Amino acid sequence: MSKTLPVQKNEYIDVIFEDLTHDGAGVAKVDGYPLFVPNGLPGEKAKVKVIKVNKGYGFGRLMEITEKSPYRVEPECSIYKECGGCQLQHLSYKGQLVAKEKQVRDVMQRIGKLPNVKIHPVLGMEEPWRYRNKSQVPIGEHEGGLIGGFYQQRSHQIIDMETCLIQQEKNDEVVKKVKEICRTYGVRAYDEQKHKGELRHIMARYGLKSEEVMVVFITRTNELTNKKKIIEAIVESIPNVKSIVQNVNPKKTNVIFGNETQVLWGEEVIYDSIGDIRFAISARSFYQVNPEQTKVLYDKALEYAGLTGEETVIDAYCGIGTISLFLAQKAKKVYGVEIVPEAIEDARKNAELNGITNAEFSIGEAETVIPQWYEKGVVADVLVVDPPRKGCDEKLLQTIIDMKPKKVVYVSCNPATLARDLRILEDGGYQTVEIQPVDMFPQTMHVECVAQLILIEGN
Repeated sequence: MSKTLPVQKNEYIDVIFEDLTHDGAGVAKVDGYPLFVPNGLPGEKAKVKVIKVNKGYGFGRLMEITEKSPYRVEPECSIYKECGGCQLQHLSYKGQLVAKEKQVRDVMQRIGKLPNVKIHPVLGMEEPWRYRNKSQVPIGEHEGGLIGGFYQQRSHQIIDMETCLIQQEKNDEVVKKVKEICRTYGVRAYDEQKHKGELRHIMARYGLKSEEVMVVFITRTNELTNKKKIIEAIVESIPNVKSIVQNVNPKKTNVIFGNETQVLWGEEVIYDSIGDIRFAISARSFYQVNPEQTKVLYDKALEYAGLTGEETVIDAYCGIGTISLFLAQKAKKVYGVEIVPEAIEDARKNAELNGITNAEFSIGEAETVIPQWYEKGVVADVLVVDPPRKGCDEKLLQTIIDMKPKKVVYVSCNPATLARDLRILEDGGYQTVEIQPVDMFPQTMHVECVAQLILIEGN
C-alpha cells in the first residue's frame, strides 16, 4: 500500500502547513496527501518525521520549525503539552480568532455551498484566560497520596494540577483546598481498573456575578470517609460556599455523573446572572461555562430575532431556558422544548425566579413537539435553534420549512453541522443573511456561531 503513497513511515520531509484540524494539529499536504502534525501552525515551514501512514492521510511529528508563523507564541501553561485540555496556546489570541473565522468560512463554502454569505470577524474576549465557571477534576492516587488534575492526552493517566489558566481562579482555589482536606481525612481515590475506592471526581461551580460556590463530590458509593469532618472543614475554609453536594455513580463507566444526587450541606443550587436574567444552577444543570461571552452570543441572537413585542417565538433545544428567557423579555410569547426533563424543570424554575410569565416549556423531542404545537395552531414568527454538536434533526428542519416562520435564528457550537443545516434550510426557501462567530472557548479550537435566516417572499 505505502509504495503508492507520496510519503513513507519514518521518512523526514520538509513541509509548509496550510491549515489546522478541528483539534488544532497543523495540516500539510504532500502531493495532495494530507499530513496531520501536532503543534504546526498555518504558514510555517518545518521539518517533519512521518510516524503513521493511512490510505487517505498520515500523521507526523514536528522536528524543527524552519520558518515561524508571526502568530506563534510560547504557551503560558507549564503542562500545556501533556494536558490536552487546550489546543491553541502556542497560537497568539489574534491568530486564534483568524483561524476560527477561517474555519467558519471554509465549511460555509465546502459543506454549505454558501460562498457569498456575510461572515463577520469573530467576537473575542478582551481577556482570553480564566473564563470557565465549572471545574471537573478526576481524582487518582500517586505514591499513596490523592492527586487530581487532567487526563494526559490520549490516556487515563492523571496529571496532578494546582492551576488551570482557563478556569476561574476561584475554582482552582476551591479544588486545591478540597483535595487538601480529602488528603488530610484519608479519602481514597476511585481505581477504575479495580472498580474500588470512593472519590471519582471533584467538581466546583462558581457564580461569576453572585460569587457563590458549589462543591460536588462524585463518589462510587454513598460512603465518603470522614464525610462530616470534610464538610465542616470546607465550610470553615472556603469563603462563599453555599452548597455541598454528593453525586453517586456506582457504574464502571467514563460518564462522570450517576443518577443519585444528595445535598450534604447548604442549598441545592447556587445563583448566577447573565445580563438581567438570574439562573438557579444545580450540580447537574447545563449552564454555559463562559457567562461573559454567553451574554455576547445571546445579545446577538436577540438582535437577529428583531423582536417588537408582538411575536410568538419557539426555542427548540431550550435547555434550562437561557435563550428563552432572554427572548421572553422582548417577545409576546415564547415556547421552549427540550428532551431532558431536569432541564425543563430548571427552565420553569428560572422563569419563576425572574417573574417571567410569557414563557412556556415542554418536555420532548423538538421534532415531535413542534409539529404538535403547529397542529394546535401555534405558529412561530421567529424560531430559534441551539442544537447539540450533531446539529438539528432532519425532521425538525423539515418542520421549520413547513411551518415557515419569517425568521430563523440558529445558534451553533459546530460550524460544520451548521453549514450542512443552513444548506437544507436554503433549499427549503430560506436565505442566510449573516453569520456572527463568537469565541466562547479561547485557547481551544471550538467556535460558536449565530446565523440569521429569513424566509424568501413567495415561499
